Amino acid sequence: MSMSLDERVRTAVAALLHVTGESQTELAAALGVSQAQVSRRQSGTAAWSLADCDAVAAHYGIDALDLLEGPTRATESLSPGRRRSRVRRAVAARGVPVQEEGLR
Repeated sequence: MSMSLDERVRTAVAALLHVTGESQTELAAALGVSQAQVSRRQSGTAAWSLADCDAVAAHYGIDALDLLEGPTRATESLSPGRRRSRVRRAVAARGVPVQEEGLR
């Protein structure tokens, strides 16, 4: 059974947040909305509009059609510089703040 377009967008946004290490709060700030609005869209109680999809895609530097395709295509379309590194993930998992520019 295939996912609906709404499900593809929600899972793509969740995957992008995970791969980049961004929080809903950071995405909300970039989109000019509240974290609660992002949360409602991600939970499915509100829908991501086409304008939202354009804004999310622009924020991550991917094509909106890649976002609409789903999580695999969306994350594969990210530039390597947007992905958080393994070092950064390991440090973050230990609760140590990352201060070095090279670890982004």
